[in-house]
Amino acid sequence: MKKVYPDAKAALAGLLKDGMLIMAGGFGLCGIPESLIQAIRDSGVKNLTVVSNNAGVDGIGLGLLLDTKQIKKMISSYVGENKTFVQQYLAGELEIEFNPQGTLAERIRAGGAGIPAFFTKTGAGTMIAKGKEEREFDGERYVMEKGIVADLSIVHAWKADTEGNLVYRKTARNFNPMMATAGKITVAEVENLVQPGEINPDHIVTPGVYVKRIVHVPNAVKHIEQRTVRKRA
Repeated sequence: MKKVYPDAKAALAGLLKDGMLIMAGGFGLCGIPESLIQAIRDSGVKNLTVVSNNAGVDGIGLGLLLDTKQIKKMISSYVGENKTFVQQYLAGELEIEFNPQGTLAERIRAGGAGIPAFFTKTGAGTMIAKGKEEREFDGERYVMEKGIVADLSIVHAWKADTEGNLVYRKTARNFNPMMATAGKITVAEVENLVQPGEINPDHIVTPGVYVKRIVHVPNAVKHIEQRTVRKRA
């Protein structure tokens, strides 16, 4: 089965549809599948529900899909760096489902593991628990959260072989590994593409069985959200 595609547009061909749920890896702007996000924008698909730790920044990452109003709903834990996000939300043009960051990560992991729901203490007895089942365990209140399975997961990896075995680098190993397992179809963009057997098996984080398509992006841009510098002494 050929998994390597010539570009992001080809890698997503036949997978996109209006109203689908997409998981997008990354933490801030680190480890985001930028070329795949750009291809989604160019496709014109709309009314998307997107699961991501954050919503990028204005004009970068998922900010591109907010600019074109292709996202109907975000399921996230942090959105403070995106003015467009705030404007659309306050105008009633964008739905938000906020999750504590650890809860969001576990919802994604649970989806990939086939776990439909779990109980967590985080958020119990607060607005987070509104409309959700709560139970008591050992004298403590817990709230039920549901696992998430996406129609499509898009992730970014530092290295992969042509069979789809993925290796992540440093902070880019954030939401990407969980999301790679929680999509009905997972498409990965990778910086370094090698042949099977060239990656130490002990270094593989995501086994190729989870990855259906790959696009090689050798010159991925590494954005910095906020550059803070000081004058040299």
